[in-house]
Amino acid sequence: MRLNIRKKNNYSYYSIIKDYTNLDGKRTTKIFEKLGNQQQVEKRFGKANTIDNIKKYITDLNKEDKEELIKIELNPNKRIVGDNKINFNVGYLFLEKLYNELNIKSICDSIQDKYQFHFDLNEILSYLVYARIIYPSSKLETFNQCKNFIVKPSFELHDEYRALSYIAKNMDYIQEQIFINSKKIMKRNSKIIYYDCTNYFFEIDNQDDLRKYGISKEHRPNPLVGMGLFMDGDGLPLSFNIYPGNKNEQTTLIPEESKIINNFKLDDSKIILCTDAGLSSDEIKKFNIKDSRGFVITQSIKKLKDAYKKQIFDKSNWRIVNDLKNVYDLSTIENNTSLREKYYNTLFYKIIETETKSVKQDLIVTFSFKYFDYNRTIRNNQIERAKKSIESGNVKRKSKNQNDYRRFIDSLNVTDDGEVAENIEYCINEEIIKQEEIYDGYYGLTTNLVGEIEEILKIVKGRWEIEESFKIMKSDFLARPINLSREDRIKAHFMTCFISLLIYRILEKKLNYKYTTSQILDTLRNMNMLEQKGCGYQPLYERTQLTDELHEIFRFNTDYEIVSYKKMKKILNIKIKL
Repeated sequence: MRLNIRKKNNYSYYSIIKDYTNLDGKRTTKIFEKLGNQQQVEKRFGKANTIDNIKKYITDLNKEDKEELIKIELNPNKRIVGDNKINFNVGYLFLEKLYNELNIKSICDSIQDKYQFHFDLNEILSYLVYARIIYPSSKLETFNQCKNFIVKPSFELHDEYRALSYIAKNMDYIQEQIFINSKKIMKRNSKIIYYDCTNYFFEIDNQDDLRKYGISKEHRPNPLVGMGLFMDGDGLPLSFNIYPGNKNEQTTLIPEESKIINNFKLDDSKIILCTDAGLSSDEIKKFNIKDSRGFVITQSIKKLKDAYKKQIFDKSNWRIVNDLKNVYDLSTIENNTSLREKYYNTLFYKIIETETKSVKQDLIVTFSFKYFDYNRTIRNNQIERAKKSIESGNVKRKSKNQNDYRRFIDSLNVTDDGEVAENIEYCINEEIIKQEEIYDGYYGLTTNLVGEIEEILKIVKGRWEIEESFKIMKSDFLARPINLSREDRIKAHFMTCFISLLIYRILEKKLNYKYTTSQILDTLRNMNMLEQKGCGYQPLYERTQLTDELHEIFRFNTDYEIVSYKKMKKILNIKIKL
């Protein structure tokens, strides 16, 4: 800090000026303290040796400044400077540390060297990833929202769109290298791999080569794009693929599984595939018994042959995990209140030998009284909704979807004589209810594995993670609807969503899965700081246990009363080994 004397109309005005460098590297100044005119400084510092006394005061202030004591003065009569952004998000800095640990910059640099374009691909991709998590929105809005980060991007909007094309061209390479890099910072459980598919709708009228009319997972009448997602045994994304919305998802599994086995250099003799009944073809099972591989695939009990159903619904010869001596009769337990209460949370199982055209396998069926009651409760709630819909006359269409309450509604539009009735009457279809009740409490899977039943059941239990990943992308990252039309840009959009999902899932793991998705995302999105010009950044967010853990894990803090420019620069440039 230094003394500044400004003369105006034969009067001298004294102030203390502070020099500082902002995060953009620009050297600038601010008035640290106004001392007043000649009469005022002489009254404060004395008529004798006034300048020397002021300089001594400044020397003491500089000593305090070195001890990082920061003085902020605000004038209630002075308006803030217009078009001057002072509020910034720092929650993305935790994501940035993970992005850097995955060494994605080296991947982008390789692509940039290959094609010799001049914009910074890594900067663009990184901001697309951070914004997808912090400010999920369209690509145009993302470009604007990135200016809310404490380090503003240097690229232009047209660079962002050009970058999408190069990201799409190198999707397989990016996924392969990210997986290899991830193994350097954490253990990847690729012995077990999960695969599932979903689709995303586009609010357009006409389909094209990629966006096709198909069966929407969300029952939308729009053109779709399909996504297949592989996940490892710890719930971390492995890879993804994009395919036309009318393509049978079963045909996507084997080519993509072969690709990741080869590209990721997985030990295919140890892989166990787990997926759902929709991907339960004989060809898929045959592929996944090669080289001693295994599969655990859910099985719809409704679609089994009657001979197998007869064995399943036989109440006798049920077992409990870790109890090889005893067998149980479900009807005995069901009809005894105390026994039912005792075994309410117990998982019973039965193993039935079956085979497909090419594969010998075991059908493992489980039963739980708790799951039985859960099925009944869900259905009864749906039946009540169906009754209210009939009473209110709000029956727009019928449905066969197993999660839609309207499947219980039946219509009567003919008279007893077979003639067409003038009015359609609706009622509850009791026959459908009876058919569904038969399967309450039961769950089936098929496998070629031989071993501890507990381990097999543990594998299939992990399938919820992949459903959760789809939910995060669709609901929390707003991955749809997609406001892009070019195929390469659509694929690049999903590439950024995939990287965002991986980074978020790693963050969840580092937090030991103690917090919900909404808790984590709300915290990151609300971690804003106010720039006090010439002083630093003042936190505007609430300090919580979660923010404390984030700072502890990533070894930097933004939760001081004010973070000086010097400290903030250190946070932005520090290299941390996580």
